Amino acid sequence: MARITQSSSLGDTIAPSSKDAAITNDVARQEECLGEIQEYDIARVEKVYRKLDLRIIPAFWILYFLCSAIRSNIGIAQTMNANVGHDLMSVLGLTSRDTSMALALFYVSYVIFDFPSNLIMSRLSPRVWMARIVFAVGVIGTCFTAVRDAWSLKLLRFLLGVVIAGMWPGMAYYLTLFYPPSRTGKRIGMYFTASQVSAAVVGLVSAGFQQMDGLGGLVGFQWMFLVYGLLAVILGVVLLWWLPDRPLAPGKTRPRSKWSGWLPQSPEALKGEDAIVHYHDLRRVYHSRPWNLRDLAYVLIDWRLWPLVLMYFGVVGVGIGTQLYGNIIIASINPNFTGVQISLLFAPIWMMDFAAILLVTPISDRFHRHRALFFSAAVCIQIAGLLTVTFALADPWARYGGLLMVGFGLGPTVPICMTWTNEIFQKRHGEVGVAAASALVSGLGNLGSITTTYALYTGWPEDAAKGPHQYRRSNFVMIGILGVSILSSIVMTVLLKVFGNERSQKLTGNGSDSEEEFQDGAARREAHQRGFGRMWWSRQG
Repeated sequence: MARITQSSSLGDTIAPSSKDAAITNDVARQEECLGEIQEYDIARVEKVYRKLDLRIIPAFWILYFLCSAIRSNIGIAQTMNANVGHDLMSVLGLTSRDTSMALALFYVSYVIFDFPSNLIMSRLSPRVWMARIVFAVGVIGTCFTAVRDAWSLKLLRFLLGVVIAGMWPGMAYYLTLFYPPSRTGKRIGMYFTASQVSAAVVGLVSAGFQQMDGLGGLVGFQWMFLVYGLLAVILGVVLLWWLPDRPLAPGKTRPRSKWSGWLPQSPEALKGEDAIVHYHDLRRVYHSRPWNLRDLAYVLIDWRLWPLVLMYFGVVGVGIGTQLYGNIIIASINPNFTGVQISLLFAPIWMMDFAAILLVTPISDRFHRHRALFFSAAVCIQIAGLLTVTFALADPWARYGGLLMVGFGLGPTVPICMTWTNEIFQKRHGEVGVAAASALVSGLGNLGSITTTYALYTGWPEDAAKGPHQYRRSNFVMIGILGVSILSSIVMTVLLKVFGNERSQKLTGNGSDSEEEFQDGAARREAHQRGFGRMWWSRQG
């Protein structure tokens, strides 16, 4: 069989005469292309990222939808079939303190295990680790069907936090393996909409589960736990074939370790010229050196971490509080609402959230140097909505409109906060910066969720007294922590102006992780904002 041969003196090449030789020639061409940095037209680069979107975003959307449903359906279970005493509180004999404790325990374990889970993911196969998370969430979610008393509910909520920890920051970290940070805001927003749709669908579909009450000896909320849990178990297995592993340089072979040799291999995300284009545009992810404990320590002592944690603390606390207690607030606005009516009114809050994500996050990517402005404006809308809910006592529908404003303001805040974290820490600390910072912002920021689920609303007895001023103090606390988020974003902006965000000198000049490799095509473009260039109205046919 003929092979490509080359004379050392004249460079003469014998033309290949077989398919095998053609493949060899293609590999040689790829290696030659990888040897020097090349620039590609922006339209060609965007085509590659759209291909990645089709492979990654639908999988992330579905897994986040199911995991969000399993995480939050305990909230809607508190009002399902309440008219016949088959709601969660009545069936399990729970007090309001039991419910608040169960909700808070989820976030206690989540905060504890979020950081180590994300670091493990950065060391192992991100695809396998993400599939593991979803599978385990499905198993625990299915077990909720069997709860019979308060202690078992609390135990399962704690275990749910353990297994789901690392999912949200892991998804943000995973995106940075395939996209430059300035392009991740829209993508995070795209799959983050699954949480909003999930919140709405859980409310709407719960009306159907309520009609199944008593079927097969299970009450309505038990059917809900069972169905969502089994679907997540199935998805966890499917993800092993669906999600791609971290990018591999064209022409290279992916090594198989002993522990993962029995797992199925997933097709590469990109092939051929697409893989070469991606290599040159995001060269940094192909040459990221393995991190050590010293690298991790530099991330932990970086002051840039803590304003981001406080930003996340406020918005995620209000978001989770609204998600878990929104139906309780609606019931307090009009005590005559039935369980089905409350479920139907709960859904539009998250439709507003969904709309805001789709509107704002793509624009925030195009003006990525103004993340704080987009973030703070959205938080102000939440504050206005909470003030309306608190003071518009004469008109129940105006108060409900305030909840819709809260939903709209919530939408872009979490994706923008996570995207800003990616941008700052990938540039300054590389891959370990993204893995550690996203986990700490998510984990420590979720202390806000503990605040709103354990200390507010039904967990605050003095604030749960019936009447027109019910939950006023809880609303004021949520407004206060949102103020902390805005102040933190302002402080972050000022400090970045003063001290900058240059790459940490501790990481430069170490092996392959060089400045040249960091300045790939995407990094050079990120020096300037895209603005509204190349939008559909500015493109010529």
